[in-house]
Amino acid sequence: MMPLSERTIRTSFINCTKGEAQRLSMPKDLAERPWGDLDFLGWHDPSAPERAYVVADSGAGPTGVALRVAPKTGRVRRSMCSLCLTTHTGDGVSLMTARKAGREGRQGNSVGVYICTDLACSLYLRGRKDAGRRLDESLTLDEKIERTTASLAAFLARVAC
Repeated sequence: MMPLSERTIRTSFINCTKGEAQRLSMPKDLAERPWGDLDFLGWHDPSAPERAYVVADSGAGPTGVALRVAPKTGRVRRSMCSLCLTTHTGDGVSLMTARKAGREGRQGNSVGVYICTDLACSLYLRGRKDAGRRLDESLTLDEKIERTTASLAAFLARVAC
């Protein structure tokens, strides 16, 4: 992923107003992010842990969505991320929902996906971060990245509809 500026990130959001996008909390470490290892930019709002954000390249430029993180259940379980297929124990995977863009979003419609709670899917795929277990697969790294980005693109398309 190419490095993104704060301005580019703020203008990329499709499921919130311009005012909401201007007020959202930006990551403080944009310059230090491992951009070459990222397939998308994801972060949590430090002042509101139930809020998270994802920005990905949609082919037509960056597309950002604001997410709500489901409350923690406290149960110890093993869950799998729908994007990168990394399994985590405990609260390592969370249901994140996004208000749909446009009229449907104003009517209260949303879509959800199970994602690594820390939004570090790209780093898990590349072995830069340890999650505990990854499925043994015969796919190459490039094929795993393609699958992950395609899954994220499908989610973003559902938000955009």
